[in-house]
Amino acid sequence: MEAGGDVQAAERDRGPHAPPVVPATGPGLGGTAARAPGSWGKWVRLNVGGTIFLTTRQTLCREQKSFLSRLCQGEELQSDRDETGAYLIDRDPTYFGPILNFLRHGKLVLDKDMAEEGVLEEAEFYNIGPLIRIIKDRLEEKDYTVTQVPPKHVYRVLQCQEEELTQMVSTMSDGWRFEQLVNIGSSYNYGNEDQAEFLCVVSKELYNSPNGLSSEPSRKAKVRPRLRPGRDLREP
Repeated sequence: MEAGGDVQAAERDRGPHAPPVVPATGPGLGGTAARAPGSWGKWVRLNVGGTIFLTTRQTLCREQKSFLSRLCQGEELQSDRDETGAYLIDRDPTYFGPILNFLRHGKLVLDKDMAEEGVLEEAEFYNIGPLIRIIKDRLEEKDYTVTQVPPKHVYRVLQCQEEELTQMVSTMSDGWRFEQLVNIGSSYNYGNEDQAEFLCVVSKELYNSPNGLSSEPSRKAKVRPRLRPGRDLREP
C-alpha cells in the first residue's frame, strides 16, 4: 500500500479529536531521512563531558578540517548521541568554551586562571589549526619572557690620587663604567705636598643565564698598578 493510503487508513481509525497524522518520510518514500533532535535546522547541541553547548552548524563548520566540522557533516564521522539528541564528546568541558568562542569570532579569550596548555591540548584534539598556532606563539613568547633575567651589576671602589684620576678613568675598558667620584680628602703625604684622595666607583653588568647563574669576564678594569686595591660590591 502507498504512503497516501496508509495515512487515509489511519485517519479513519483514529478518534475525532486525535491529532492529525503526519506522513512518514525517508529515502524510500521520496523524502529526506528523519533527523535526531540534536541536528535539526541550523542549531546543534553538543554534550561535552556532561555539559551541554548549543551553537550553530555554521560556527562548527568554520574550520573545514576540524573534528567538529566533520561531526556536523554526519557522513564521515559517526558519533553517539544522548537522550536529547546532542552529540556526545568525551572531552573536558572546561576548555571547550574558549574553543567554541574562537570559532565564533576568531579570537582567543581566556580567564586569568585558565591554563593555555589545556586549551592547546583540546585545540589539537579538535584539529583547529589557527588556534593551535596562536596558543603556541603565546607559550613561546611567555617562555622567552621568563628567560630574560633582569641584569645585575658588580661595583668596584677604587682609591686614587688626584693626579691619577684622569688616567684611571680613561683607561677603563671591558665594559666597566664610571658611576661616582667621592673626595675623601688628603690621607697620604707624597713629598712636601698633600694630594687629594678620591674613591672612584665603577660598575659592570653581569652576564645572566636562564639557570640563574651569573658570571663576568676574566678581564678587569685597567688601572695603574700603583693604585690601591678596591673592593667588589654586588647587587643583592
